[in-house]
Amino acid sequence: MSQPRRRVPLSSTCAQPHHCPRPVRMQVLGQVPLFAGLSPEELDGVDRRMVSLSWAEGDRLYSAGKAADHLYALAAGRVKLSRPTGSGEPVVVDLLTPGDLFGGLSSLGQPVHEETAEALTTACALRIDPSGFRQVLLEDPPVALRVVDDLAQRLARARADVGNRSTGSVAQRVAGTLLRLADKVGQTSAGSGGTLLQLPLSRSDLAGMTGSTPESVSRVMSRLRKEGIIDSGRRWTAVLDRERLVEVAAGRHDGPPAP
Repeated sequence: MSQPRRRVPLSSTCAQPHHCPRPVRMQVLGQVPLFAGLSPEELDGVDRRMVSLSWAEGDRLYSAGKAADHLYALAAGRVKLSRPTGSGEPVVVDLLTPGDLFGGLSSLGQPVHEETAEALTTACALRIDPSGFRQVLLEDPPVALRVVDDLAQRLARARADVGNRSTGSVAQRVAGTLLRLADKVGQTSAGSGGTLLQLPLSRSDLAGMTGSTPESVSRVMSRLRKEGIIDSGRRWTAVLDRERLVEVAAGRHDGPPAP
């Protein structure tokens, strides 16, 4: 009889030192928008200030409400960001893939983490602390300027999200979220010719990502399935007709009504 897999306590201390080959580290850093356009020598300076760590599936990289004291660049695997709700049940707000920068620093206006980061699969990330990031900003002024631009864009996105959630229908928001996930983590499905999202997303997760309720999301997903725009199972969703899903997202499709 096989023994159950030993679980590491769910805390940020479950990070394990990990040997990530230098070519992989440099490739990952080159994908991070903040570091785009830096020379190999400049990227090497960023890399020297980072440590490579790994987490097993289900491990937390950090928890909501804890001090934000590191930035992470995901090198391998997938990580989900979730926020606690009033009921105590967390909802997924974003899914991260290699090249994504996440985490937070108080010096960037984020004293505590607003989300919990959890490894969906075995994951490896490069982590930098406040002093290391400060040195990067001092040595590479273009990065400092991008940080300012990034903060401005985050503020604009936050305002746009509030507007979209107050004006767009649930169907539009669900369709838009599915399209974004398809672009980010979708895989071409040979059988259906669509895009497969092999993710264990619950209706509560989609509700959290769209600012809706699980019941409203369920009704929209049911209508999208009946119309052949998507299909879904316990741990997967497939976008079968992207063009019609785009129309739903834009409010030009007379399919799933706003609940």
